[in-house]
Amino acid sequence: QVQLVESGGGLVQAGGSLRLSCAASGRSRGSYMMAWFRQAPGKEREFVAAVSWSGGYTYYTDSVKGRFTISRDNAKNTVYLQMNSLKPEDTAVYYCAVAARASTSSGQYDYWGQGTQVTVSS
Repeated sequence: QVQLVESGGGLVQAGGSLRLSCAASGRSRGSYMMAWFRQAPGKEREFVAAVSWSGGYTYYTDSVKGRFTISRDNAKNTVYLQMNSLKPEDTAVYYCAVAARASTSSGQYDYWGQGTQVTVSS
């Protein structure tokens, strides 16, 4: 079992920045992908970004490219999401997730955090 705890969400004005963190604990076998998803009210959960075990490979959904940066610190078992130039449409609950291999599909992720709310005001 892997436990994931997100933090760093909050209320920010459009154009502002936030940094999300997700700390992982528990047992995991081998290397794994860490990712961020988000879910806005009335919408399905969507992929935001993912990072490989080494940190050498990153993946982003088109709407956040150039604004968000995902990174990880394996010594701390933590993944980060730096979010800059935030827009009202970024408002959602952001979830951290872990998978055995790279994927943008939520169904491939085995463990999930409880989520952290990000609200961007216009």
